[in-house]
Amino acid sequence: MNRLRLDGAMRTHPGAVRPLNEDNVSYLAPPNGDQAARGSLILVADGMGGHAAGEVASALAIETVSRAYSEATGPIPQMLASAFHAANRAIHTWADNNPECKGMGTTCTALALRDDQAWLAHVGDSRAYVVRDGVMTQLSEDQTLVAQLVREGKLTAEEAHNSPVSNVILQALGSNPEITPAIWSEPLHVVAGDIFILCTDGLHGVVTDAAIAKQVGRLPPDEACESLIDLAMAAGAPDNVSVGVFRVVHDAHGSNSGKSEEPAGTTRRMKRLDDKSDDVESDSQGSAQTRKLRFGG
Repeated sequence: MNRLRLDGAMRTHPGAVRPLNEDNVSYLAPPNGDQAARGSLILVADGMGGHAAGEVASALAIETVSRAYSEATGPIPQMLASAFHAANRAIHTWADNNPECKGMGTTCTALALRDDQAWLAHVGDSRAYVVRDGVMTQLSEDQTLVAQLVREGKLTAEEAHNSPVSNVILQALGSNPEITPAIWSEPLHVVAGDIFILCTDGLHGVVTDAAIAKQVGRLPPDEACESLIDLAMAAGAPDNVSVGVFRVVHDAHGSNSGKSEEPAGTTRRMKRLDDKSDDVESDSQGSAQTRKLRFGG
């Protein structure tokens, strides 16, 4: 029987207005031989707090969730919970010890995939979607004030979109000593052809679900990410824009989905939080510090 693997790409861009990119993205592939135990992990995080604090919060979330997940054992929902709580503590402690970062926090949306199963972990308003047979479904629920009011029937979706408090987030990593992440206790069954999308509100806030579904359905992941960034920029991109697109494909040879290939130019590698060096490379056209990651076959 053929195994499944991921063919995907991720992009993050500062957008058209903000001078600093406070988003971070990551893909964690399992070591050889560890697929059955842990699987792959896709992450997006949208930091908040102003100046460099948001970037610190999102980088800490990505770094800590990835490390804690890779070191954890047990059922995947338990591993995700442990990783999210570790990240919350790390961000909260950093803010306590660095007054200039007080009040910082970050969204974090994670998708863990093992063989033909997927689990979601989520805090904030970054999103996860799946496209199956041409139909896109939102897997995460926005943890925002307006989204809660819509769920309670107190606002329509249109009223929520136009609300002056549409950016009020009910929960973020690091904003409080304790959090309650939304974590699936049961997995989604994954089939070849499924397309998973993770993105921050810099994309889904300005590009419609229909437009997102159209691009990921007609383009390979790398080109779909580029096209979605372009659509967000055409819509004004008032916020940082991050997106990952991952297509589930048959892997007849059982190769590891962790093979990584980073394209030349505009590539940003995550640095340690205490590393002050400039790790952003601009291409010959100086294209706005886009960070690129490419994975799969």
